[in-house]
Amino acid sequence: MNMDFKSAKELLALCAENALPISEVMRRRECLLGEVERDAVDRRMAKAWDIMRASATQPLETPIKSMGGLIGGEAKTLQAHAAEGKGICGDVLQKAMTYAMAVLEVNASMGLIVAAPTAGSAGVVPGMMLALQECYRISDQRIVDALFNAGAVGYLAMRNATVAGAVGGCQAEVGIASAMAASAAVELMGGNPQQCLDAASTVLMNMLGLVCDPVGGLVEYPCQNRNAAGVANALVAAEMALSGIRQLIPFDQMLDAMYAVGKRLPAELRQTPLAASGTAPAPPAPPPRPPAPSGCRPHHGLHARYRHLPLADWQ
Repeated sequence: MNMDFKSAKELLALCAENALPISEVMRRRECLLGEVERDAVDRRMAKAWDIMRASATQPLETPIKSMGGLIGGEAKTLQAHAAEGKGICGDVLQKAMTYAMAVLEVNASMGLIVAAPTAGSAGVVPGMMLALQECYRISDQRIVDALFNAGAVGYLAMRNATVAGAVGGCQAEVGIASAMAASAAVELMGGNPQQCLDAASTVLMNMLGLVCDPVGGLVEYPCQNRNAAGVANALVAAEMALSGIRQLIPFDQMLDAMYAVGKRLPAELRQTPLAASGTAPAPPAPPPRPPAPSGCRPHHGLHARYRHLPLADWQ
């Protein structure tokens, strides 16, 4: 039976016709197109999961300094903060953020990771999967199933749009990684195929226009922070979909929109340090506001001319 698909619409049709989840359609597609047995496909995915788990946990035992020196130890710091009872995000999000940031430390120190779909966004999917596994006591086999679901979303993005920051900005890297994680999480927690792709679409909608601006041209910062933000976005989208909130924009259309936005981004905003978060000049302060009319209370927000002052100048 043909299990190939070229769009989310075709994928949903296959799921409906065969009463299968996205993960199983993708697994059978891999078997048919790769001409390999199911066990071999599962073993490869299980190996990928082993690598993901190792890269998400290693820096928590031994923090790793990146090659460029911009990151290292942030994941362990986040873990320690939660261990002190000071966390405000809840167990799932706290763990997902920690693991996502840890993977980027491994990547930036030339360690072994699984590009999901890219090295710069490699923390989102394992961060989500490992957090859900620990919090809900999910078996490795079910995680492997969910990774096939994530793979289906990544395949559609690579086929019909892009996952390259140099082409579409960070929305195409962390954005697609987050869409993959959201869809996989929905299936893992009992959602149906439509809900999976609703979650994936919501993620991209929330990240449209995000530029790729690596400080110093290195895949370190702000990439690590973006992975943490990406997994948070994925959790929000998954929760909304599981609750029954529908996404009005189909995933195919959202992919088209993301790709179109990415191509319209200036070249300087696509995987270059020319507009990096750490080097972009602050915009000039606007002129001071005129005095408030007599009898009016002054506005207590920060005036624009004060926003660029060093912290010491406030004290």
